[in-house]
Amino acid sequence: MRERLKQWARALKQNCSILLLAMKHPRTPWYAKAVGALTLLYALAPIDLIPDFIPVIGYLDDFVLVPAGLWITIKLVPPEVWAECEAEAARLALEKPPKDWRGVILIVVLWITLAALGYRILRALNSA
Repeated sequence: MRERLKQWARALKQNCSILLLAMKHPRTPWYAKAVGALTLLYALAPIDLIPDFIPVIGYLDDFVLVPAGLWITIKLVPPEVWAECEAEAARLALEKPPKDWRGVILIVVLWITLAALGYRILRALNSA
């Protein structure tokens, strides 16, 4: 059971990599790109529809929505495009990934902005 779950998680991660390449592919239809973008945004978002700390159902949205979004996107992307992206993802997996700090910077800026906003709100509430 544990091994099957690990394989499922690896396949999900690999399909997300392929999906990212498919979204950049010029022959991918716009509607497939839109569904793929929503799927990746949800998969990478720090906020879920159902918070993860709620027992059992907290992870249900992750185990249902992300695979469903991937499945729909795979069906919308032309098979030959998906095959090209799959081969490219396999090739890229063998290379050492370049360091990209944009995501880290974005999250840090977001947290600083939220902290500053929270501080201003608390100050306004205390002075009122």
